[in-house]
Amino acid sequence: MPNYYFKEIWTPLKIIRIHFYRDDENRYWVKIGSKPRRLISKSDSV
Repeated sequence: MPNYYFKEIWTPLKIIRIHFYRDDENRYWVKIGSKPRRLISKSDSV
């Protein structure tokens, strides 16, 4: 399993426990409640 370094992105959705993260490869992840993070977009870098 690869290791990722995440940076949390602030949004007002944090109030209702929806957190967005960006990893070290500029891909975006979402975490809803206590569920694990899910990848929501991939970068188009070649």
